[in-house]
Amino acid sequence: MIDILPLFPLQLVAFPGERLALHIFEERYQQLIGDCEKESITFGIPTYVDDALKFGTEMTLVKVVKRYPNGASDIICKGSRLFKIKDFISQLPSKLYAGGHVVFLENNFETIDKRSLELLKLIELFYKRLEVQPPPYDSYAFNSYTLAHKLGLSIDQEYELLQLRSEEKRITFLKNHLEIMISTLSAVSRTKELIALNGHFKHFDPLDFNNLEI
Repeated sequence: MIDILPLFPLQLVAFPGERLALHIFEERYQQLIGDCEKESITFGIPTYVDDALKFGTEMTLVKVVKRYPNGASDIICKGSRLFKIKDFISQLPSKLYAGGHVVFLENNFETIDKRSLELLKLIELFYKRLEVQPPPYDSYAFNSYTLAHKLGLSIDQEYELLQLRSEEKRITFLKNHLEIMISTLSAVSRTKELIALNGHFKHFDPLDFNNLEI
């Protein structure tokens, strides 16, 4: 089924289940938020990447936190369904904001299993290598989306993750990313140690050549 959804394109990835804080200042989006309040409609945040709009997340307005005299506002919204844009409309009839014909996509979530627990161990090691305090997360109630913004993904990587419709594939994606990052951070740490030793007296353990084969 194809639906028409108001669209708020941004150069960021909003994930299903995510609570997002936004400052609304453009007139067209002030109108959109006003319509959300009056008509209880939802809107979509498609990710603007590589000069294209294709996938995004449906958002529900949760709260207008602050209103400014010039009409701007600070809002909290929450992601729900993943969608794919079939046809972009730069301006909806009688509205200032854009919209599009979208298809909502099925999105699979499995329960926490061994792969998820392995991911948590990698996250702990990742932050240990960074030498920073890990951000708070509930180790008993999490999914790939709740962790995604905390793992140093680029916007292209986050967008790739958004398009994966299986939790198993998303967990595997994040594990692979962390394994590469941890390996890189370990190499950087080793390099820093070598640089720090430059110019210092070096001590080497004696080598045993008695059983050397040539």
